Amino acid sequence: MDFKSLRVYEIGFELAMEIFEISKRFPKEETYSLTDQIRRSSRSVCVNIAEAYRKRKYEKYFISKLTDSDAENAETQSWLEFAYACKYIDLDVKDKLIKKSHEVGKLLNFMINNPGRFGVGKA
Repeated sequence: MDFKSLRVYEIGFELAMEIFEISKRFPKEETYSLTDQIRRSSRSVCVNIAEAYRKRKYEKYFISKLTDSDAENAETQSWLEFAYACKYIDLDVKDKLIKKSHEVGKLLNFMINNPGRFGVGKA
């Protein structure tokens, strides 16, 4: 199995791309703050999953990278809250994206708690 076929990666990638499209409409003055930060954190979720999966031979590394991914996912949720509070997105968009982010979080936690199911420790 390739990391790109993991459900958590697929959903995380969809979420990052949705955020990218939505953030194109953010005001210009947010370019180097909210826009860059939300794009970076949402993309980092998938990047950390990819790194974890490629180093799954080492359980501690695998879990560490997945917890990094989970932290980036939580950061993305915070940025979505700011985007909503600043009225850059409406409540329906925020709720839809947060729901998808929660799903990513649940899948990440499953992986963290069940590393053996993902080939961790096998040569």
